[in-house]
Amino acid sequence: MKLSTRARYGLRALIDLGLYGETEAVSIQSIAEREHISDSYLEQLMGKLKKAGLVVSSRGVLGGYRLARDASQISVGEVLRVLEGGLDAVVCPGLSMEDGETCQDADCCVTKIVWKRINDSINAAVDSFMLEDLIGESRRIQQAHTLQDIHERKISCSS
Repeated sequence: MKLSTRARYGLRALIDLGLYGETEAVSIQSIAEREHISDSYLEQLMGKLKKAGLVVSSRGVLGGYRLARDASQISVGEVLRVLEGGLDAVVCPGLSMEDGETCQDADCCVTKIVWKRINDSINAAVDSFMLEDLIGESRRIQQAHTLQDIHERKISCSS
């Protein structure tokens, strides 16, 4: 399974909202600048995320986007499914007979057990991460970089 830029950029945008949108709405332009994503592409992603109820928007001078729910209530899996659709690595008609798909070997096929386990593992993995976890990790990384920059400036000033 390979995730598209929709999933990667959309998740980064939500992490950015979690970092910078606690007290006020965050503009598309500021997210795009920090995350190196084009404004127009980000606008499309935010539209999907808004429609799914993951973000809310406000208009006007102080307008922008905010998370619709607390980051502890938004799983990475939910975000990825909104932006990608299903996350199954293997689409096997023997696992689900949706959309009228049939598999003539479904009753005797043992490989569908493998495909089901792979798909279930992927979904469980992404559902185990909450947006809050990634926001916290991002804060830790930012703080470490800030401390390193301060330390490096002190060394260069004392030389």
